[in-house]
Amino acid sequence: MAVSDSPPRTSVDRPRLPTPPAAPRPRGHRRRGSTGRASVNVLLLLFSLLYLVPLLWMLLASVSSRSGFELTVPSPTTANFRAVLDADTTYRPMLNGLLLCGGGTLVCVLCSVLAAYPLSRLRSRLRRPFLYTVLFSTGLPITAVMIPVYSMFVQVDLIDSMLATTLFLGAAALPFGIWLMKSFMDGVPVVLEEAARIDGANSMQVLWRIVLPLMRPGIVVVTVFTFIGMWGNFFVPFILLLSPEKLPASVSVFTFLSAHNQTQYGQLSAFSVIYSVPVLMLYLLLARRLGGGFALGGALKG
Repeated sequence: MAVSDSPPRTSVDRPRLPTPPAAPRPRGHRRRGSTGRASVNVLLLLFSLLYLVPLLWMLLASVSSRSGFELTVPSPTTANFRAVLDADTTYRPMLNGLLLCGGGTLVCVLCSVLAAYPLSRLRSRLRRPFLYTVLFSTGLPITAVMIPVYSMFVQVDLIDSMLATTLFLGAAALPFGIWLMKSFMDGVPVVLEEAARIDGANSMQVLWRIVLPLMRPGIVVVTVFTFIGMWGNFFVPFILLLSPEKLPASVSVFTFLSAHNQTQYGQLSAFSVIYSVPVLMLYLLLARRLGGGFALGGALKG
């Protein structure tokens, strides 16, 4: 019997069948997809225009000598800004607002960091119920608790106190700050903390030297959102502060409104433009840190 010199055929030597070409998508599918995207873009553009119209009215009315509800081309003047730029109307309320909101934001951010770290790193049976309680508190309207808070402030003689109002603003924003800060803190790798603990660092050193520098964009986000929420808060300082010289700008803007069509819309718009400057300045100063993300790529190498 003759022996063949050719090697035995294996599965590797099997001829490969040609791959059938992918079926082209029908033109109708592409047309429907582009039409859907165009419809969404048009809808978003319309919503953007609806949002920008009040801002445009405010800017035009602030430099107009005759302003009303109508959106008209202004006759440029600076009389509205000159009328509101004084100590009683603008300077003192803006300073009070900066003290209240700046102090409340500082209290909220510091307490949120200290509360979010054990919630993010420690495992406990009470952690989930506590987080659900915090989540429930974020949706609780501030008007629902102002009556008992006002009663408590009167009983302990803290009514009309700038410090007590600042602490209450920070405490009211604390649930949102804790929940958001914990979400950012969960993104910091635990392996970095373990390496620091091996080198002899305690918990506070790990928090301030390892965790916080890596989650700096998250701290910026919590700071900006907390300050914006406090800066536009009208109800809390209106209830807890009684002296006119202690009222922030969010409450003093109410003095521009009057009945029987006597409202000075030009001065109101000029004050609103000035009132929005601190928030814009805060965002511009901190915006560069919003897109930085967590600088973990180099920290994990080696």
